[in-house]
Amino acid sequence: MSRPADSAAPTSSATHRLQALGLDLPSLGSNPNYVDHRAVGSAIHIAGQLPYRDGELLGQGTVGRDVELQAARELARHAVLNALAAAVQAVGDLDRVRIVQMLVFVASTPDFGLQSRVADAASELLIEVLGENGRHARTAIGVAGLPLNSPVEIQMVCTAA
Repeated sequence: MSRPADSAAPTSSATHRLQALGLDLPSLGSNPNYVDHRAVGSAIHIAGQLPYRDGELLGQGTVGRDVELQAARELARHAVLNALAAAVQAVGDLDRVRIVQMLVFVASTPDFGLQSRVADAASELLIEVLGENGRHARTAIGVAGLPLNSPVEIQMVCTAA
């Protein structure tokens, strides 16, 4: 997958660390019904992001039935990349993004119980890319369903560092 979360070099930029992982921030599409981010005071609320890449939803189904744990973790990484892209839209530079809180919704069977393992993949990526600015409070919740039958959706609150 990728290197351990605490191995991010403190002297390199967040953009450099993202590129070193072979990743780029995606371009976000627009929606006439909502915005991807909204600032309220110093807090920036990031709308729920699904695991899209190049306009395509990367997976569908329920974790624990249709979607395996490892696949759900990869989908969470894609969803958090989209959330990071919205955060960069809001603050202008990846190095200025500081994550305050992340809420991870996992469409899962009632007996799945490993929502936090799915969320860990997104948390690890935030810390790999942002270092200490990526550490955050977090909630992982199992839900009956998500938009477009997505297995994962991620919502965040951040500030400009």
